[in-house]
Amino acid sequence: MMTQRGAVGSVVLTAVALTAGAGVVAAAPAPAKAAASVSHGKVTDNLYMSLGDFEDAVSGENPKIKAMIDRSDIGGVQVVVPWKALEGKKGEYKWSRLDNALKYLQERHKKLFVQVQDRFFDVAMKDANIPQYVKDEGGVAPTIDENPDNPTTHGAMAAQWNKDVRADFQAMLKAMARKFDGKLAGVNLPETAVEVDTKTDQTKYTSKSYIDAEIDNMRYGKKVFTKTQFIQYINFLPDDDDHKRMKEMFDLARDKKIGIGGPDTLPDRKYQMENSYKFLHEYKNALPLVAMAVQEPDINAKDPKTGKPFTRERFTDFAHDYLGARQMFWTTEADWLQKPAT
Repeated sequence: MMTQRGAVGSVVLTAVALTAGAGVVAAAPAPAKAAASVSHGKVTDNLYMSLGDFEDAVSGENPKIKAMIDRSDIGGVQVVVPWKALEGKKGEYKWSRLDNALKYLQERHKKLFVQVQDRFFDVAMKDANIPQYVKDEGGVAPTIDENPDNPTTHGAMAAQWNKDVRADFQAMLKAMARKFDGKLAGVNLPETAVEVDTKTDQTKYTSKSYIDAEIDNMRYGKKVFTKTQFIQYINFLPDDDDHKRMKEMFDLARDKKIGIGGPDTLPDRKYQMENSYKFLHEYKNALPLVAMAVQEPDINAKDPKTGKPFTRERFTDFAHDYLGARQMFWTTEADWLQKPAT
């Protein structure tokens, strides 16, 4: 069983997943094909936030975050943008908010990464930030988070396994690439951990059709973004205890030069180490880019080696040395961001 946690309301936050299904897990196989080794240079630190939070900062409503964006040790910003913010009526795309964010950052010699969000946690289905026409056509599925560490919560996601929903989503990606390819530093799709509430679902979800759809979107995103680095976040997959489907995704990433990342950096955390982390470690020299986030729950998690919260150095060393990360996206709540840049 997959579990997930996160918070999404009218302002979108990146989803987080900390636990995965039980089962015996074998060691990750080495990549089947040889690939040119990727050099892992110094990690570039970036902020991550919702598009709304970014706009509040640059408008002056949140001067503290605005000052963080201008720090000399910050290379850019990852903004989380819901599908609905990019498309209202079917085929009518809205780029002004991304245009404004890009212009603001370019003027400050900073980079913009965009996470296109199609799944939302702890939110009613009717409030999910998915275009209304998709909802009207029955293209939204209910999700559930049964994480034993937190109260059960419910959310919603676009039913990507529905070919019509996926075609609409990919049409939006194509239009976005036509507008921004080569201008953005990176575009990523969100985490793969999902648990559809099959008791109430009416979209004919299956774990196989879900993973097939994720793989198809990976392929398509890379096809249309030829200059901007395309990235897929991978953490857990439903009903994939033998990890054959996860290996399939990593093989595709290696072969098609798709970047891989994750919504959490949690050094030596058991469930992550048994899932995507072991693949990131094995494939890190064959991937064009590894990009990892450090989110609010991560900074409060306890380091199994010390019993204390992880330090910045521990996060960075693990992400760089073990996972091969070259880009990191930090919550603005991270302690080191509360101090002046060194």
